[in-house]
Amino acid sequence: DVLIVGGGATGAGIALDAAHRGLTTACIERGDFASETSSRSTKLIWAGLKYMGTAVASLLTPQNYWDKGVVETVSDFWGELKMVYHCHVERHYMTTKNQHLCHWIPIAVPFNSWFMTNPAPMNFSLYACFPLVAPLVFKAYDALSGFSCPPSYIMRPSAVTEYFPQLKADALKYCAVFYEAQHNDSRTNLAIALTAAQKGAHICNYVAATELLQDEDGRVTGAVVVDRMTQESFPIRAKKVIFAGGPFTDGLRNMEVVQKQDENESSQVKSAVRGASGTHVVLPGHFVPQPQNGKVAMGLLDPSTSDGRFLFILPWLGHTLIGTTDTKCDAETLPSAPQNEVDWILEESKKYWNEDYQSEFTKPQNLLSAWRGWRPLAMDPHAAADGPVSRDHVISEHPVSQCIFIAGGKWTTWREMAQDVVDKVTKTPCDTLNVSLFGAEGYSDSLATQVQEKYPQLDMDVCEHLVSTYGGRVWEVCNIMDRQKEKGNKSLHRRLVENYPYIEAEVIYATHEYACNVEDILSRRTRLAYLNREAALEALPRVAELLQDELQWTTQVTQEQVQAAQAYVASYGGGGFLGDDHSVSTTTTKATDAKQEKETPVMIQH
Repeated sequence: DVLIVGGGATGAGIALDAAHRGLTTACIERGDFASETSSRSTKLIWAGLKYMGTAVASLLTPQNYWDKGVVETVSDFWGELKMVYHCHVERHYMTTKNQHLCHWIPIAVPFNSWFMTNPAPMNFSLYACFPLVAPLVFKAYDALSGFSCPPSYIMRPSAVTEYFPQLKADALKYCAVFYEAQHNDSRTNLAIALTAAQKGAHICNYVAATELLQDEDGRVTGAVVVDRMTQESFPIRAKKVIFAGGPFTDGLRNMEVVQKQDENESSQVKSAVRGASGTHVVLPGHFVPQPQNGKVAMGLLDPSTSDGRFLFILPWLGHTLIGTTDTKCDAETLPSAPQNEVDWILEESKKYWNEDYQSEFTKPQNLLSAWRGWRPLAMDPHAAADGPVSRDHVISEHPVSQCIFIAGGKWTTWREMAQDVVDKVTKTPCDTLNVSLFGAEGYSDSLATQVQEKYPQLDMDVCEHLVSTYGGRVWEVCNIMDRQKEKGNKSLHRRLVENYPYIEAEVIYATHEYACNVEDILSRRTRLAYLNREAALEALPRVAELLQDELQWTTQVTQEQVQAAQAYVASYGGGGFLGDDHSVSTTTTKATDAKQEKETPVMIQH
């Protein structure tokens, strides 16, 4: 019934929804699941505080009433507010149905003066008074979720000094604290794909669409695809083809060869998606409060950077994650971060920290990793000239080929976007708000303790990591240790690299969850490349050795895997590496060329 091209959060979500509604479903991804945008986010399932600010700013701008009139201006405000409300609904779904994947994190907004200027938040002058109204704003934000999130609150300077000693205390007026949800984005994406497979979807990574099948009227009836592991090419026929390629969507759409109405008409599709890159940097964990000594982890939001953008400084997997920038440019496959953006983030980040920490931001040894991803900015190329402009994701169907594409949106609304797409294919009602993702069954708050009681050789931080990654499926990882121990392999409980909770058994288990090469392990099954480039390089030989034994690679294939993974990991920042000026010389994949294959994975048959 349905062929989905793209296996990021949105594409995998469409596969899940379609299969759950009883459609025969195929979903292909040219790389690994979440190998592009979906693994390079700020790791928040957030409900759209910035969009709420945008809505209010639009409502309070007199020029909008002059240009668009009262009705349209108020309608735009209401539409933006509804979008924020839907984000709250989706965040509630993730934090209640999928507690094994998400957790709440408090985020502090420090105020050093009662008025914020130079610039005002979001470059909107009336928001200069934000410090005076922030507590009310965050209560309104809580109210949009029906107060289902932990309540926002105020921290006095004395409490801030005790809880967040890294911050400047001398000029601090107070901190407003609100809550968002945090997750491991690549694991959530994989959980969505695995749930789709459980529902009956035929879903596969490392399979690329090379051309579309069309009937004599130009209607697309499927695609010719190539298995990039075996180089086998074969057709997949479907009643409806859906493109979910994120910032690469236009490249997929260019495969639509429609019949020309006249010889002067171009067959090139009208562009619908632009890329916007966002750079993130990762520092050691001591820059923000981590969960220890009775404290919970806490992040920080700077709502007034030098160019008016939001900047998050967050604890994530024992480290400090800072991002993001917003630069309009073509999307690329490699995660290389530009040096000027890395420098901007580090310079902006240190302004709230005390003198002891300010110098730490620019020490090369503290830059453990740096990377960027691209989010798609979308418009509907098939809409009427006077049609409404989308404030969120765009879903559009080609009038001739009848292909559907979806672009835009955000991580938080992956399920809603999938629902909206599948609604165009079937009248069967959607029920995915009641579907828990892979790993939810068997999960409990005490699961990590249960794991350590049965496997005392595992440290508690390892047990907590395994449970927060695999949920109730943690026992399957542990069973691998048991089976290998019976065969004489007693090392699978060992860490892949010192000071990180990833163990050798996870490498074997990952091959049961679509992992095909060393890069998959280092970047997305573990997050070593994203957390610490040097640690990833240190773990690389052992990962290759484990995969060689499990997948029966030849010595030559193993060497090729090691070389390819080294090149890929080197494209991350870290270990004194400051940006893409020093990156390895590797051709990147542009969004304008859907047929160009990713450079990094070594394709092998096993």
